[in-house]
Amino acid sequence: MENDMGTASHIYSDDGQGDGRMVLCIKNILKKIVVPIVRLYTSHRTFMFNNTVFHYFIHGYNTTWINERAVEVPIVTSYLQKNERILEVGNVLSHYLDLDWDVLDKFEKGTGIINADIVDFKPKKLYDLIISVSTLEHIGVDDDEKDEGKIVPAILNMKDHCLAAGGRMIATFPIGYNKGMDNRLFSGQLFFNEIFFLKRVSMKNEWREVRRDEVVDAQYGRPFPGTNCLCIGILKK
Repeated sequence: MENDMGTASHIYSDDGQGDGRMVLCIKNILKKIVVPIVRLYTSHRTFMFNNTVFHYFIHGYNTTWINERAVEVPIVTSYLQKNERILEVGNVLSHYLDLDWDVLDKFEKGTGIINADIVDFKPKKLYDLIISVSTLEHIGVDDDEKDEGKIVPAILNMKDHCLAAGGRMIATFPIGYNKGMDNRLFSGQLFFNEIFFLKRVSMKNEWREVRRDEVVDAQYGRPFPGTNCLCIGILKK
């Protein structure tokens, strides 16, 4: 079958596995060549969050050095503590870390992933920590049945039926992707006790912590591709 790869696909394989081998080849190049070079030239770069200095996270999967994963991963993982029962909503961190916690993802299939809707999820044993990386903004927006207000009962269910007493949740999500969620966030309907904002300030994927008034009108995809302003919400029970 002809495809955009043309002759290159035949060179890699003539048994229908060319695309898979091409992807593997690209991954190996990223891992062995590109990532070490990026780390060499960016290892000194840091950003501030909540009065703490963090190094940007560099990883070949999803080329984190050019998007919000560079700041999301170090921030969220800084909240992890030993001997805690943890739930991750949205299968994200497994691409970067060896996990030792439960993962709930309504759509993504995989070993050990709980395929359930977070609005209805009622675990038998409550969690000390719930983490979520750029996932909550999809609730009610990317479902078959659209419901911008679904984010409210989703967070309420996590608070009331998933978190143990004294537990906490930390979630990161872009501003501008889900306008209904943004409106509820800025009107105080999402139950967070603390809210922080990071803004992308350069083509080099540099991020700076900013005030709420600097992100209220933020747009997704402008001026830089993808997330330009990121919310970090912390909920304590």
